[in-house]
Amino acid sequence: MTTRHPLIPCALAGLLLLASCSDERKPDKEPAMPDANFVGQAVGNFTADEWYPGGELGTTDNVLNGSYADETPAVEKMGLIELFNLGEAFDERKYTINTPPFKGWGPAASRKTCFDCHIQYGGHGLRQTKFRPEYGNGYIIQVYYPDAPGSNNGKAIEHITKFTQVMAAHPFLPPVDPDQIRIEWKTVTAMESGLPMQFEDGERYELIYPEVTVPQSAFNTSPRPSGYAVRLLVSLSFSGLGLIDAIPDDSIIAQYRREAKSPYVKLNPAIWKNGALTDEGYSVLNGRKRVRRFNYDLTEAALLEDAGIWDELGVSRSDLPWMCSTNEWAKAMSENKSVIAGIKANPASPYYADGTDAGIARAIRVLLSPETNQFKNDIHNFEPELEDDNYYAFAVWHRGLSIPRARNLNTKQVQRGKELFMQLGCANCHRPQWKTGSDDNIYAPDPVYKNGQKRTLPRYPNQTIYPYTDFIQHRMCMANDIFNSWCRTAPLWGRGLMRVNTGGEDRLHDCRARNTIEAIMWHAYSKQSDAYKTVEKFYHLKKEDRDAVVAFVNAI
Repeated sequence: MTTRHPLIPCALAGLLLLASCSDERKPDKEPAMPDANFVGQAVGNFTADEWYPGGELGTTDNVLNGSYADETPAVEKMGLIELFNLGEAFDERKYTINTPPFKGWGPAASRKTCFDCHIQYGGHGLRQTKFRPEYGNGYIIQVYYPDAPGSNNGKAIEHITKFTQVMAAHPFLPPVDPDQIRIEWKTVTAMESGLPMQFEDGERYELIYPEVTVPQSAFNTSPRPSGYAVRLLVSLSFSGLGLIDAIPDDSIIAQYRREAKSPYVKLNPAIWKNGALTDEGYSVLNGRKRVRRFNYDLTEAALLEDAGIWDELGVSRSDLPWMCSTNEWAKAMSENKSVIAGIKANPASPYYADGTDAGIARAIRVLLSPETNQFKNDIHNFEPELEDDNYYAFAVWHRGLSIPRARNLNTKQVQRGKELFMQLGCANCHRPQWKTGSDDNIYAPDPVYKNGQKRTLPRYPNQTIYPYTDFIQHRMCMANDIFNSWCRTAPLWGRGLMRVNTGGEDRLHDCRARNTIEAIMWHAYSKQSDAYKTVEKFYHLKKEDRDAVVAFVNAI
């Protein structure tokens, strides 16, 4: 894949050149020309570098369909483009049981390819009415035991993997049957906070949310769980993750300290307590504590801490010799007569053992166990399915995805939107600007090392970036919420190009917000929301100003 840059026809380029000397360039007038003529210049209340949310090393000029897939300038400058293109293939190609190099899918998995969930790489999945494990459906379900009656929080059950697997290779059955998962969309009839469902000028808005149910019969585990609840999450964007990875830990800790003193927000006591991060705020990687900053529930501190191909697609690699599985599923498969019969009919199966029902059952139970070393056991020794060199290419790609440049910063509407965004207090959580560090101590798993030496990865030293997030959890207190309502502030950069790249603009953790207005108003569903007072101010704005805020959010 090569960098995708928008092309300007010669005639248009000529017009832009002629116009470049006119007074239309002045920020006190609404520009009549495309924003490309202003990129890299200070306009209105925007500095010149705000056109480049990922800094010079992390931003693509492309703002068209396909922009989420572009490599960063750092990839090209570091001579990593061939590796980037190879790594891209390992993200988007469907995996199979035995066709190298895209080999190893299953025997249970959430999808057949990363691309099915992470649409166009930077886009998350689209809102769904049915749970189908196919392209465009970025949903995963998490099954958990509520920590109190009616709670939306609790420990994930051991029966089911973190990324609930809803597909399986013949003759196995998936841990959860996707055909039995039900998604029902509910319409909010009244805001818990008391805010009316229409603005003061009469314009109405609607809010919807999903209720997900999974009957006990859907679980192909032994025993089947009981007393559980289910939450729905959608895949996250891959764009610009290498830049977030490059932010120093000290900078994020300093942000916690500032917010701990703020009267506007609260901090999750499980993450920040007594003036410091708790153990839950860190991951320990290569013997070093690193501050968590990724995912809704702040589970990861480093981009390459994510073992996605292993735990979502079931593809093994040299440093991960264990099946992403559960003993409850392994037991159920070893007791299933149709599974045993299917293996018995195929003597070439690694689960065939001595060909007896008892021998096959033992082989299934042992080989599907998450405690069994797949490369060294007494039944069948598998080979790593994703070669180290290919995983290294995947890591280059993962860290090398750019963020698209900002759009329309030259317009008065977007400039007004930024002004209001700051005045309302949105930036209390959606912090605009960060600075990357030296980025010379990148965490990487073993396959990124060769002969004991870490191989080159895209680096983003000393970049001023604009992700519009604080990387901290806050409570929104929405209907049918998640994680006791604690959820990491979503980065806003590049989200305005969702429709261009994916065909939809759904927002929030389960795609309940069908547009930016709905996403904003969900922040005021409850007076317990950290953002309630901010969004209450937004609610009282005149339509022209509301539209300006939306235009700004979609521009950055």
